[in-house]
Amino acid sequence: MARGDYTSTTQRLLPVSAIGNERDGEHIMPDIASGRLPEAQLRANFIDVHKPFDGHEALVESNRCYFCYDAPCTIACPTSIDVPMFIRKIATGNVDGAAETIFSANILGGMCARVCPTETLCEEACVRHAAEDKPVRIGQLQRFATDHYLTRNDRFGDRAVATGRKVAVVGAGPAGLACAHELACHGHDVTILEARHKSGGLNEFGIATYKATDNFAQREVDFVVGVGGITIEHGKALGRDYTLADLTARYDAVFLGLGLQAVNALGLEGEEIAGVIDAVRWIEDLRQSGDKTDVEVGNRVVVIGGGMTAVDAAIQARKLGAEDVTMVYRRGPEHMGASAYEQDLARLNGVRIKFWAAPAALTTDGNHVTAVEFVSTHLDEAGKLVGTGQTFTLACDQVMKAIGQAFVPGPVTSGETVALDKGRIVVDADGRTSAPKVWAGGDCVLGGRDLTVEAVAHGKRAAQSIHAALTA
Repeated sequence: MARGDYTSTTQRLLPVSAIGNERDGEHIMPDIASGRLPEAQLRANFIDVHKPFDGHEALVESNRCYFCYDAPCTIACPTSIDVPMFIRKIATGNVDGAAETIFSANILGGMCARVCPTETLCEEACVRHAAEDKPVRIGQLQRFATDHYLTRNDRFGDRAVATGRKVAVVGAGPAGLACAHELACHGHDVTILEARHKSGGLNEFGIATYKATDNFAQREVDFVVGVGGITIEHGKALGRDYTLADLTARYDAVFLGLGLQAVNALGLEGEEIAGVIDAVRWIEDLRQSGDKTDVEVGNRVVVIGGGMTAVDAAIQARKLGAEDVTMVYRRGPEHMGASAYEQDLARLNGVRIKFWAAPAALTTDGNHVTAVEFVSTHLDEAGKLVGTGQTFTLACDQVMKAIGQAFVPGPVTSGETVALDKGRIVVDADGRTSAPKVWAGGDCVLGGRDLTVEAVAHGKRAAQSIHAALTA
């Protein structure tokens, strides 16, 4: 399915009787259940949100590219993929060559083709976008090339002669995997220490199911480690099973790709009551469920937040059979972390979005949440977000919190010299921290933007710095 064409997605959903009907303040009985839709309907609802290009579609789309010499699309890409080069190779029939151009810059190019907000990165910068308001569909072309390669190859890159140097990578998410692959290609031995039972990080646990189908995240992990020289140890958590001092003593260098471990609270009385849940954890449970008929969802759901997690939770609640789903965001649409495309996708999947409102209180029946009271907000003359004093109430049986995540710094600061600022790890342009032999990247560092593609860029850049330090 092309960007901007959501018809097939919308038609897979059951009708929503509540769209356009506020029903604010109404008291309802809690109704959280699994199996709201039959298994066949769930399978249809959770198929790939984008129909992949076939060969003809890819050829036609690739020939729309102007192959700009000073390509703004490449400049806009955090991993600096040579976009005109890979598209030209598709246009000339060299699809594997196109994939090699992508993977040489971004080893997780397959997942990034699925989850990158291309509408605000490379496609936003496309000169076709400025001229026609219809950019070259770079993300779809990237997926076409990388999928073609992944079905025929189990790895990318060649491992150099072993250097005898050992590097520990903490976290098997996008940053850690990208770092490990680059280091392994340089001949270093890499051990990835992952706290969870699976590798992949955000790509495995935090991405909407309909964006990465068919166990793609794990297939990509296998592809990355296929280069050799990489060992992954699961169930090994920093601060619980080992310390940073242990790693710096045993390894020649350490890379921290820890991601974000905590979820911000609403700060409301009664927040721990049944029916108020963490959207991140709920998405994770859905991703890991072998049978979506077992996943519980409310009938009337309120999602608080305006980022990608909020959108992913809201859409998937609808896909599981929730009758009424409302996203509420404290600012306007132009301030949302979710792009305009994602906002449109939410609406076309039956999600209502309310802007300029902040949660003020939870209403319960003593055992379960039954409603959320919101206060309307606006920006004052100084540009500060303030309440207007006007309130409204949304009846619900489930509230999903999606107001951002936080880094838990304890394991990297206990007895160590890793500097922090605003709760994140401070690094230089090469990803080096204030601690000797320690680098970091991804969401855990100051300035991280919760993007897979940026985490990949951080991991690769740090690996190049580590390699330079180890071979100096």
